[in-house]
Amino acid sequence: MRWQRFVSILRARDREFLRDRSALAWNIIFPLLIILGFAFAFTGDQVNQYKIGVIEQHEDALLTFYTTDYIQFIPIEESEKVLAIDKVKRHQLDMLLDARLKRYWMNDSSPSGYMLEKVLAGSGGEAYQKQLVQGEQIRYVDWLIPGVLGMNMMFSALFGVGYVVVRYRKNGVLKRLKATPLNALEFLSAQVVSRLWLIMAITSGVFIGCNLLINFAMHGSYLNLFLVYVLGAFSMVSMGLIVAARVKSEEMAGGLLNMLSWPMMFLSGVWFSLEGLHPWIQKLALVFPLTHITQAARGIMLDGASLSAILPNLVALLVMSIIFLLLGVLLFRWE
Repeated sequence: MRWQRFVSILRARDREFLRDRSALAWNIIFPLLIILGFAFAFTGDQVNQYKIGVIEQHEDALLTFYTTDYIQFIPIEESEKVLAIDKVKRHQLDMLLDARLKRYWMNDSSPSGYMLEKVLAGSGGEAYQKQLVQGEQIRYVDWLIPGVLGMNMMFSALFGVGYVVVRYRKNGVLKRLKATPLNALEFLSAQVVSRLWLIMAITSGVFIGCNLLINFAMHGSYLNLFLVYVLGAFSMVSMGLIVAARVKSEEMAGGLLNMLSWPMMFLSGVWFSLEGLHPWIQKLALVFPLTHITQAARGIMLDGASLSAILPNLVALLVMSIIFLLLGVLLFRWE
């Protein structure tokens, strides 16, 4: 691999993107509009449906309580009890119920928790012991921002690499490059690095700008958050190389990229929590890089998670990146 050829292609791709003012502006304005729109729409609003985490559901006197309308009962494993209590503190769960110990946890500042306590008492739960927890409420926009940033990275990575390389192939640019000493590794590496630093520059700028206006909740390390997004962007760019490897038609590339991006956007927990969904849906979501990006970023921002706490997500992103990159390089054809 010759670094001089690599740098030449890298500079050419950077200039091409920066000169496309409409694409550059859209990458900045699109996530900004989504974040500000949701911040305005959900300011001060409460979620209509109550959420209760249930550690062990027994068919006892609370049978009528478990069938109450407008309450979503989410099964919680005993090993996840501490994490569930933290979610009650953050108002992500309205109540946590342990039927075996006849105990429940609620936030003393949560109106939803107060209403659920009254419903519980009226459904045969008078003997249950109340445990009060305190914590700052997480706004919907605070919960939303990690996923929106990841989603914007996804579109920028997939279409910025997959669509562009296919356009090069269709226009004969790759055919001309094949006649030069440039090899596939140098070309693809330049595409990855170019798109990676552009994505991180735009994402960082959007985050800082929105944070100045909205003041996001941030309980973890900014450095850890940056690492998550770098690894996530690398994974997304590598995925885009698979589409770019063989496809010759821009229409076909657009269809394949949409087939990858839209299911990922709706099944990765960007817009709504995956808790309470069918277990198979939750398992399917784990095959998407965006799921691991969103989970890790939310863990850092909302729960102050350390790198060790989000290690499974980081490992998954790294493994996916390596697989995608190898497939992209092996399948790549100049013509």
